[in-house]
Amino acid sequence: MSTRAPGPRAERLQAVKGMVDLLPPDSRRLVEIERVCHDLLGRYGYALVETPTVEYTPLFARSIGEETDIVEKEMYTFEDRDGRSLTLRPEGTAGVVRAYNEHAIHGIEPVTLWYYLGPMFRHERGQRGRYRQFHQLGVEALGVAEPGIDAEMMAMLLALLAQLGLARDAMELHINTLGCSVCRPSFRAALLRFLEPHEPELCEDCQRRFRQNPLRVLDCKEEGCRRIAGEAPTTLDHLCPACRTHWEGLLGDLGTLEVPCEVDHRLVRGLDYYNRTTFELLCTAGSLGAQNTLAGGGRYDGLVELLGGPPTPAVGFAMGLERLLLALGDLPPLAPRAEVCLVTQGAEARRLALPLARELRARGVRADVDHRGTSLKSQMKRADRLGCAIVLLLGESEVTRGVVGLRRMATSEQEEIPLAEVVGRAVERLRR
Repeated sequence: MSTRAPGPRAERLQAVKGMVDLLPPDSRRLVEIERVCHDLLGRYGYALVETPTVEYTPLFARSIGEETDIVEKEMYTFEDRDGRSLTLRPEGTAGVVRAYNEHAIHGIEPVTLWYYLGPMFRHERGQRGRYRQFHQLGVEALGVAEPGIDAEMMAMLLALLAQLGLARDAMELHINTLGCSVCRPSFRAALLRFLEPHEPELCEDCQRRFRQNPLRVLDCKEEGCRRIAGEAPTTLDHLCPACRTHWEGLLGDLGTLEVPCEVDHRLVRGLDYYNRTTFELLCTAGSLGAQNTLAGGGRYDGLVELLGGPPTPAVGFAMGLERLLLALGDLPPLAPRAEVCLVTQGAEARRLALPLARELRARGVRADVDHRGTSLKSQMKRADRLGCAIVLLLGESEVTRGVVGLRRMATSEQEEIPLAEVVGRAVERLRR
């Protein structure tokens, strides 16, 4: 007998701080959300696009803005083996525009409607529903300058959330206009004049950056900055004729589509590439807490050109799916993980159960076999936990007689069916 002393106990490894495991049933709900997204967005003419999770760092620094919190504080950036700086994508629009330019999509389809679903990464302070790795739906429309596409996109967002089960009275759509390169300098100058006397009252971040980008003060969540921003001039007082026309057209199209909204003069969003339309969808349902923004987006008419493409108008929005799960709260029960469970006793019964399960699955039935050879009682408990409607019982007696016991779990009614007929009978009983 060995007298060797046991080695040190291995350290238990954990997930990276701020990154969480998505386990059933939430993982199954996420799949259902994605299924609804694919269906509804497809009806509006949007096609799925997938871009790499990792991009060269300058893509985000140039598009998002050097002075933004994302670039300054939140990006996961590292060097690869060739010494190039890479970043885990913190948002999806920059990668979509890079792909649009790289593959010269403007020459293939002048109006491009794309959406994406996938993980994003931000090293930000943990909050309820906000993680350092999170899943995001993003929708982008490139090639259309008219405000009708903006309005339709907002209506589509509301329709998507309604189809997912969010009550209409739990959603608030806030909109604003940021103007363009023609009229924004006038607004920026007016905002600077207003903010300068208040500089000592601003938070440390706003004091540091407000001269480079005073619009950041309007986006600040600190109470003192919010109070000052409430008295600041608005973009509507400085719009050029083209932006005024676009804004009025947007309001008219939203009215035509019967989309209720609230004009929010402090809504600027946190990314440098936005111009003209900007919007957020706030939610009062579920357990989002004080930070109740569920989705947000707007126009980025200059981003395609900024990243090396031709002048191209564009508009889009993004929504975090983990936050959506919190907003949806108590959802209807999921479909059972198994509709039919095969409960067996003995090696021959287990051997016969395998092709039966295969045939049931081929007919579209969710079927489960317990391969461990546990007791009948344990297997019946498992069948109940999985929510199955029918149990097929195969013991030594059934094998000898060439039959299978079919039990309805809801009523405990049981009948014997010839082995060759049991799959058809089980499917028939399920579909009644």
